[in-house]
Amino acid sequence: MSLHSLPIFVRLAGRAVMLLGQGEAADAKRRLLERAGAVIVGEEVQAALAIVAIEDEDAALAAVERLKARGVLVNAVDRPALCDFTLPAIVDRDPVLVAIGTGGSSAGLAAALRQRLEALLPAQLGELATALLAARGEMRARWPDPAARRRALAAGLGAGGPIDPLGVDPDLGLWLNAETEAPQHELVMLRPRSADPDDLTLREARALAQADRVYHPIDAPAAILDRARADADRIIGTAPAALPPGLSVQLEMPA
Repeated sequence: MSLHSLPIFVRLAGRAVMLLGQGEAADAKRRLLERAGAVIVGEEVQAALAIVAIEDEDAALAAVERLKARGVLVNAVDRPALCDFTLPAIVDRDPVLVAIGTGGSSAGLAAALRQRLEALLPAQLGELATALLAARGEMRARWPDPAARRRALAAGLGAGGPIDPLGVDPDLGLWLNAETEAPQHELVMLRPRSADPDDLTLREARALAQADRVYHPIDAPAAILDRARADADRIIGTAPAALPPGLSVQLEMPA
């Protein structure tokens, strides 16, 4: 399954971004750009990004054509077919940012999802992220092997773990000083009911998201395999008796 867009986070502080147009839509984009620290300029200044918030259809199309001819990436407000990039709805738990995009299909849907996530994600989420950054040295010292460190993080951040990001009071010190270690190797048998990833249970989806490798038949659905981490190994065949370290998933599809 291909992505219609690649989500990225761009640092705009001190950088020029063109904003063309007047009115409510342009004002909303201006506030967002100012919040990101961008230097808002007109078409006469060179910039890598531009937002066209011109209401008149012919004028907007002409502006988009001019800018794209200059190699500028363009967001054309309310014209998704013309957009090189879109601006998502944002949940801000600095430094954690959650962006919800619909490819320009429905800003209302993105806003509704943002409101749900605002209620779900605790205010201290940013504090946990900052603490994890500060503790990188301690984590490397305790788990020198990157795979072991990744497994320990997955266990600690999991539901009910000592640093569960959705928990009441994540305790980084408790996690770092705990005596228990993540298992050296583990095999999870995963037998989805269908090729539809929406039919995966929460436990199955979590296993795929945390797996170091996925063993699967040659005709395994791409939509299921896409639920695994991008850096997880995809291996056609059956898991060996002597498993490598980490979490392995054996995917078996229904006949």
